[in-house]
Parts: sequence; C-alpha cells; structure tokens
Amino acid sequence: MIAFRALIKRDLRLFFSDRRAVLISFVAPICIASFFGYIFGGGRGSDDAARVPVLIVDQDGSSLSKEIVSLMTAENSLDVEPSDFEQARAAVRKGKAAVAIAIPAGFGASIASGLFNSPSKPVVAVLYDPSRNVESRMVESILAGHVMQSMGDQAFGWITRQARAADPATEEALSPGVKNPAGAVSARGDSASKMTIPYSTNEEAITSGAGVKYNGYAHSFAGMGVQFILFTGMEIGIGLLLQRQRGLWKRLRAAPLSRAVLLSSRTLSATVTSLIILAVLFIFARLVFGVRIEGSMLGFAAICVAFSMMTATFGLLIAAFGGTPETTRGLAIFATLIFSMLGGAWVPSFIFPQWLQKLTVVIPTRWAVDGLDAMTWRGLGLSSAIGPIAMLLLFCAAFGGLAVSRFRWEADG
Repeated sequence: MIAFRALIKRDLRLFFSDRRAVLISFVAPICIASFFGYIFGGGRGSDDAARVPVLIVDQDGSSLSKEIVSLMTAENSLDVEPSDFEQARAAVRKGKAAVAIAIPAGFGASIASGLFNSPSKPVVAVLYDPSRNVESRMVESILAGHVMQSMGDQAFGWITRQARAADPATEEALSPGVKNPAGAVSARGDSASKMTIPYSTNEEAITSGAGVKYNGYAHSFAGMGVQFILFTGMEIGIGLLLQRQRGLWKRLRAAPLSRAVLLSSRTLSATVTSLIILAVLFIFARLVFGVRIEGSMLGFAAICVAFSMMTATFGLLIAAFGGTPETTRGLAIFATLIFSMLGGAWVPSFIFPQWLQKLTVVIPTRWAVDGLDAMTWRGLGLSSAIGPIAMLLLFCAAFGGLAVSRFRWEADG
C-alpha cells in the first residue's frame, strides 16, 4: 500500500507541476459548458436570442399589407427588412436571410373572400434557406397570426366591403353573420361559409438551382473536416516540440538552415497532409451521401488550400506559445475546441446571439465553414469564395509571422 500511495502522489505531482496545463484542464470544460448554456438560453430567458433575419417584399402596398409588415417588424424574435423579390432570393441563397416573404399585388382586396375558402385565395411566396427550415416554419406561423389579427382588427363591415369587390357571393354568406356571427357558418352550410386561413403559400427552398435538394451532410462534413484538420495542426506543433527536445533542430540548423526555411518546410508538409485529409473526407461524402460541389470547383479547392495553410501555421503558433509538448497539447485542444465552437463547426452560427455572430468574423474557422457551405450545397460562384480565401490567407500570414518571431530553438530556452 505504501508503494501504491507513492505512485498516486507521484502522478498527482506530475499533473500539477505544469501550471498552464492544469489551468487549461479546468478552463476548457468551464468555457464550453458556459457557451452552450448561454446560446441555448440556460437561466437567462431569451432576451439575447438570435433574431431570425427575414426579408419582406410588399408587392401590394395596401393598408392591410402595410399593417402586416408593421406587425412583423415589431416582433422581437425577427429582424425584418424590406426588399425586392430578386434581391430577397439572392440574400436567402447566400445565407444572409433565413426567409423571404412576398405579399402579392391585390392581397388586401382579395383576402376577405379567401377567408371563406374561396378558390381564388391570394398566394404568398415563401423563399427559405433549407438549412433553417425550423425558423421558416416559425416565421410562417407568425405571419398567419398577424394576418388574422390585422383582419380581426377591422369591422365586419370592412370585410363585407372587400368581399363585395372581390366576390359578391361571399357577401351573401357574410350578411347574416354581421348580425349573428354564428350565422356566417350556418346560413349556407357549404364550404364557402367555413372560415379558413385566407391565403395560401408557395414555399420554395432556395438551393443552387432548380431540382437541387439541400444535403445536410455537406455542412456536417465541412464542420467536422474543419475541426479535425485543426487537430492535425495541433499534432504538427507537438511533433515539432518533440523534435526540438531530442536535439534534431540543432542538427538541422548546423546545415546551416534559417529558422524561416525550417518552419516553412514544416508548414508546407502540414498543408499537404491537411489537403489529403479534406480530399478523402469529401470524396467519401460524395460517394456515400451524395454531397456535390454545386458551386465553383476552383473556389472550393482554393478554400481548402487556404484553410490547410492556415491550420499549419496555427499548429506552429500553438507550439511557439506552448513551449513544452505537455502544455502545448492542452493549449491546442482548448484553442481547437474554441475555434470549432465559435466557427459554426458544431452548431450553425446563425443560432448564436446577434452580438456573437458579429464577433465570430474574427474566427478563421467561421470563414472556412461558411466558404465550404457556399461552394457545396449553396452553389455560389467563385466571387463568393474570394472573401473566405482572403481572410484565411490573412490569418495564415499573421499566425506564421508570430510563430517565426516567437519560436525558440533551445528546448530549455
């Protein structure tokens, strides 16, 4: 038992001897648990919840349609902006809006007859991002409520006047109901007297083209690919420190080779490794789950290259700050989890609170995930890849410069 206790004490001393590694062991789970509790509303209500971006195209311009738009705009859960139809379609396709609603011309004049199951109900176009289907359903429910509320705010006489202009037969069914609301249903006994939702919807999932269905595996492979490529960069940094401890770097410098040359060679080999992993992932996704590059193939390849380069320099930077393999491993795991979490690799970034969505543009993985989504199921062109590529290369240059300036060659230095 004495030897057993001694072994336990030794292991505990080793664990607590590296203060930075111990700190990461506690900080990482606290931060991640706090993050998920926050974004899913744990204990704080929904005041900071993400507002659903909605575009409304009012092609009617009637007092009724304006009132509906006003009520939708006042919704705390929605971020409503006016738009025209083509701009709304483009915004939904690019992921800048979750839903676009187009109120057709003549909506206010014909909706009263639609209330009584007229076959000529006005048709509201609903364009939605298929990756945000739940939000689309929520927006449609809110719209239906506000349409009925707006109509309910009007007197029955207003409905009668609208019905007379659109369908005289509807007025005939309505007239008894003005004196006795129950009579609006019982007076005729056919389907024309039964109140229904006064409009119909034409829903369209906006993807890369007609007949192309949303494939959720595209996003999941992008997110998990980004995360595990970051883990590859972590192992590269740890391997670099192990080589330094064994004196390999001293022998390489005696060649002589500059620090920049040695580190850049490591960066290139890590980039190639990451590219191979990404290629295998998406080939598997294509063969097994039907994931296609619906957008620019050149843009997709360039994003993969830029992200692989960024990951390689990220691994070098973590090694430069970690100092020892043990500390670097804990620091790299923490940084990788934070990058994956905030970059939308685990859960889509659109569920984040508004302030956090804006903040995560400084996270390189956000650009990688969004860029891969754009080139796969969104089917966007090369121009949509330029932004993510530029930002990833900027992060690559920043990480690489810091790594070269901070990396120490001596294992005890």
